[in-house]
Amino acid sequence: MHPRPLIAALALTALASFALGIAPAAPAPGARDDTVRADLLKAYRATVKYQSVERAVADGYKPMRGCVSRPEGGMGYHYVNKARNNSTDPAKPSALMYEDTENGKRLTGIEFFVEDRDQKVATDDDRPTMFGQPFLGPSPGVEAGVPVHYDLHVWLYKHNPRGMFTEWNPKVRCPGEA
Repeated sequence: MHPRPLIAALALTALASFALGIAPAAPAPGARDDTVRADLLKAYRATVKYQSVERAVADGYKPMRGCVSRPEGGMGYHYVNKARNNSTDPAKPSALMYEDTENGKRLTGIEFFVEDRDQKVATDDDRPTMFGQPFLGPSPGVEAGVPVHYDLHVWLYKHNPRGMFTEWNPKVRCPGEA
């Protein structure tokens, strides 16, 4: 093996370890920590290329709507690949979350979106779990045409002081917010 690929692989591993170590999330009861770490690393390796929003768009991720925030925090801009809805493969998130910076959009996290089987908000017998975490929901769609669904946010690229899997990140702000 040539030294450059080895150095790049070691650097990526070190960076992934650093990124994953920033905001350790408590796994759900019974979850195996080594499995959670392996799945998070798989998600990181599959999505690190999306630091470039242009690459995300080229791979089928499209902007969903404007910047999303609430008083409790933000999510930023969602770029969605509907072909990846209903996936619980850590390497295939449904959405990528970005925030604005001086140098363009910066990847902050990923999101998984799984449609509710019976489309009833009152039942949750098909709630998925990933990374040792139960998905949020079921929730009604946030805009026309979005079905009742479960979702899981993973703040893989930006620390969330409330936890890696918390829906809103108080460190993410939309343009014009203080």
